[in-house]
Amino acid sequence: MKRLTIIMAAALLLLSLAACGAPEPEDAGRVITDSLGREVAVPEEVGSIVALGNAPRMAVYLGLDGMVAGYSGMNGDDISPLTAYAYVTRADWADKPVVGTDSSGNTSYNSEEIILTGADVIFCTATADVADRLARETGIPCLCLEQGTLFGEDFERSLAIMAEVCGVTERAEAIFDFVDGCFAELAELTGGIPEEERHTVLSAAATFRGVHGIDGIRVNDPVMLSINALNLADAQAASGEKDAYTVDKEQILKWDPEFIFLDSGGVSLVRQDYAERPEFYSGLQAVREGRLYQYPSSTSYYDNMEISLANCYFAGSVLYPEAFEGLDFEARAAEIFDFFLGEPDYLNVLAEYGAYYGTVDLKA
Repeated sequence: MKRLTIIMAAALLLLSLAACGAPEPEDAGRVITDSLGREVAVPEEVGSIVALGNAPRMAVYLGLDGMVAGYSGMNGDDISPLTAYAYVTRADWADKPVVGTDSSGNTSYNSEEIILTGADVIFCTATADVADRLARETGIPCLCLEQGTLFGEDFERSLAIMAEVCGVTERAEAIFDFVDGCFAELAELTGGIPEEERHTVLSAAATFRGVHGIDGIRVNDPVMLSINALNLADAQAASGEKDAYTVDKEQILKWDPEFIFLDSGGVSLVRQDYAERPEFYSGLQAVREGRLYQYPSSTSYYDNMEISLANCYFAGSVLYPEAFEGLDFEARAAEIFDFFLGEPDYLNVLAEYGAYYGTVDLKA
């Protein structure tokens, strides 16, 4: 009965706000310019937030998961360790309402449920019209953040805005410094390797718009770029494919990379294909010579920065063991997972799920 009363009150508030419009900047203590250039009035102090789109991940990275009063995404029972930020918060967020969905580009948010959270601010990675509608219907300031590309400046800008609003700018700076430090270290370890000693690789079984077999190829892969590997698919990037695409398997035979790295999510498809076409795989030196590897898929419900960083170190240690001889991969991965997720043992969590780091035996 009590919840029914609250819902009715929320519905009345929705009608009232729809008639009155969104609050003007002068109605609150400070004005923040969001990623789309919208000036949004927010309270001087923010105690709770609603996070939509890729914003829940940003909130976890910034240590704001305790402030999340509602979020969009998957139900806790459906979350795998590959969606790392959601997996580590699934218990704490079990009683938090899922106020909408935005998977596969389908954006649908429940304004009544958002009102019931009592949040001070909404963060979304949607368009301006969506944000304006949410602010108008809920009476809660709504800031747009950029979706963010993996390790990109747009992701940093979004983190910086959320951090400013929520008063955790030092944590945002720590994230930037941590990522920059990792890439500086990887560049130092691999930058001096002569061109003729760099191994050819292929990022295959890539996860984009679903899982793929060996013909799902990633181009301009930040993992391979970070360790100065020669990704043979990058030459195809000029064709207009930005991040990933499917390629004819005959092209893979022509490339014949020395090493192939598979997203863990696509390994089962590769095994199925191997059972049907073993002759194709026997034509690849990486398969014949045991240089077929997997690492955890990093694009589960948008990009997972911590998994991608760990993948960089793993791929580097595989390709250039001498250069990485003084670096303990498991220790570095534990440091990365602890920094972003507060879970230093996350390697084991991934391994138990089947998303391990290591070689792939297609006959297994």
